[in-house]
Amino acid sequence: MNRWSTLGSRASRGFTLIEVLVALGIVAVALAAGARTSAALTQNAQRQADVLLAQLCAENTLTRLRLARQMPPVGETTSECVQGARELQVQLLVQPTPNPNFLRVQANVAIANEPMLALSTVLGRY
Repeated sequence: MNRWSTLGSRASRGFTLIEVLVALGIVAVALAAGARTSAALTQNAQRQADVLLAQLCAENTLTRLRLARQMPPVGETTSECVQGARELQVQLLVQPTPNPNFLRVQANVAIANEPMLALSTVLGRY
């Protein structure tokens, strides 16, 4: 038996420990990347849901002002808004404009003191 036939038969028996460890390392890196991507997607979906709830609160607050049919007082007010079992804080900032018949109204919405959305409009006298 020559030397090459002995090496050939030994190589066909299976993988060496080093080869198996390298393959496991590659699989571990791929799984870690997949887990990180999955976590980022989950976090992005939660953020998108929070922004949607914040937009609902801001729009509801501004619509409530329009339906009141009277000019809100100039200044800053804060109120709570519950949407989707989440408590949001709505800060309403009313500012005068150069035209006294209009006011600039901005609704800043935050969840747990983290700013989520700012929505502004101009209200006129009715």
